[in-house]
Amino acid sequence: MNYDVIIIGSGLSGLAAGIRLAMFEKKVLIVEKHVEVGGLNSFYTRKHRTFDVGLHAMTNYTPKGVRTSPLGKLLKQLRFKHEEFRLCPQEMSEIRFPDKSIRFTNEFEFMEQEIAEQFPSQIDGFQKLLTHIREFNELDLDDSQKISSREVLESCLTDPVLIDMLYCPIMYYGNAAEGDMDFYQFVIMFKSLFMEGFAKPIGGMPYILKLLVDKYQSLGGELRMGAGVQSIAHKDGELQSLQLENGETLVADKVISSAGIVETLRLCRPKIVAESDLEIGQMSFIESIFVLDRMPKEVGYDKSIVFYSTEPRFKYRVPKGLTDVTSGVLCCPANFQYPEAPPEGIIRVTNQANFRLWDAMARSDYRAAKKEYRERGVNALLTYFPDFSDHIIYIDSFTPKTIFKYTGHLNGAVYGSPTKIKSGRTPVKNLFICGTDQGFLGIIGATLSGISMANLHILQAEAKSEYGRI
Repeated sequence: MNYDVIIIGSGLSGLAAGIRLAMFEKKVLIVEKHVEVGGLNSFYTRKHRTFDVGLHAMTNYTPKGVRTSPLGKLLKQLRFKHEEFRLCPQEMSEIRFPDKSIRFTNEFEFMEQEIAEQFPSQIDGFQKLLTHIREFNELDLDDSQKISSREVLESCLTDPVLIDMLYCPIMYYGNAAEGDMDFYQFVIMFKSLFMEGFAKPIGGMPYILKLLVDKYQSLGGELRMGAGVQSIAHKDGELQSLQLENGETLVADKVISSAGIVETLRLCRPKIVAESDLEIGQMSFIESIFVLDRMPKEVGYDKSIVFYSTEPRFKYRVPKGLTDVTSGVLCCPANFQYPEAPPEGIIRVTNQANFRLWDAMARSDYRAAKKEYRERGVNALLTYFPDFSDHIIYIDSFTPKTIFKYTGHLNGAVYGSPTKIKSGRTPVKNLFICGTDQGFLGIIGATLSGISMANLHILQAEAKSEYGRI
């Protein structure tokens, strides 16, 4: 069958691209190799409970009426009303280190005051950093300029602990590289986490994903589940067709892939890039979900999200062992401003993990290792928080191996390759990428990535072509 556009992957970026194109009556097909949509931000069911995957909270929250924010732009481009997303803002979150704590809400002035109180000697430097952030165009698609965020931070701030505390949430929520990140990525994440903020949708990811799928299909878009792509055929560097794992061949004028730049180029036949030239991501995580018999606040967990380090200095790198529990993310979904009763009491703990070691583990040892490192993660939390073990009624964990299985991201690299392709262009003509490896980070960022690439490479390109013929 022939399509105007085929989209590989039904994550947020793929669905958003599909909706945007279907709005303009393009014949669009989304192919997804799994049985559930969502990709890195999906959900699963265990013991009659549905758990979100990836989503601690949606970033970039702004209230109704703020049309210039990323969320406002998303809603406008996909023609949703603010209330349709049913977003519940956070109550309060925190960055917790051994000797310092910075609390923050969706009101950025509160965080500024916290930093002034905790780091009085750094406030002028912090204001200098904010000037750099506000003046920087993080959405510029020119990816020729590379700026080290660490160099920028160190030119403004002299206290390494404050630098580490700012990095901890930003790296956990979007950094594909160890130790440093491009300044445009830092700016995207700083604005989305601190200047805008967190919210959770009532109904979690199943609700948001259904909203997007229903919109896409109502516009005539096609969605095929269990349809993994075996290869992408090209001739002399120009897109020809897709072959699915079931042997079926599909043809489209253009293809947008949300599978990741490395994963997409590895599908190309004949091979167009040498394996040694592909920078494969390494950063992955283990996450444990604890269902309690009461609300987290009743056992001493009153923050929405806590980004923590139990050591004075924060390290963001692939652990030498299976897991590094000295830092992590603690999320309590019930600690958001729900209009009615919050969901069941859950505590989620995320730590950095080593895909290679988890993947090499014998099957007989895998379950025991998950239990061991889950317990180590909880014990590390006891540095700051009360023990909640007596109130656990259900536990589940997933590892980098799980992430690879259900997303296809090599090494279970949640944030893909450290090399981002801001333009979305690949070496194959009419084959583009969106999502994680395009470089617009975060949940709202990924959705905007799909919209931006659909606009740039299909809708605007066709408008220019039509104008040229007139």
